[in-house]
Amino acid sequence: MKSNSVSQAVVSPYAEALMSLAQEQDNLDAIAKDVRMIGDILTDSVDLSQLFANPLVGANVKKGVIESVFGSQVNAVTKSFLLLLVDRKRIAFLSAIIDEFKALLRVIDEVSLAEITTALKLSRDQEDSLRDRVKAMTKAKSVELAVTINPDLIGGVIIKVGSQVVDASIRGQLRRLKSSLTAGV
Repeated sequence: MKSNSVSQAVVSPYAEALMSLAQEQDNLDAIAKDVRMIGDILTDSVDLSQLFANPLVGANVKKGVIESVFGSQVNAVTKSFLLLLVDRKRIAFLSAIIDEFKALLRVIDEVSLAEITTALKLSRDQEDSLRDRVKAMTKAKSVELAVTINPDLIGGVIIKVGSQVVDASIRGQLRRLKSSLTAGV
């Protein structure tokens, strides 16, 4: 728990500073696009994430990687921010900073994040239906889905929005049935 609070104490100020800078320079859309792209690249490249997290890799190597991977693809402000993270020895927190920035962006854009756990891959129609249900539930302008596939659910979905959880999985239904049957004994 302590490491999580320390991590959050590092992550939040950097994400908030980038957000503030983007808003001050009226450049939020471009920086948000950069942040999403960087997040996608980090998700796809475990090696890059490990390189940034490795304290034995020197700052010059990390800056060189930032220049070669992101140099011409991102806004100058975004690149300066990444280089600042290297200088301050905070680049290991980049993924968490990106997640926090996206959360701040969702608040500004009035977008709800729905964490969906399902047994099978959802079709586009199913995703749209879930988006509509969550939108009605939260009164948000739009809904962003984070879908995780877990075959242990057998079927159905679990929807988590903030602290609210809707368990419509077969595993959850079986658990509730077992609970009601054992409660009557």
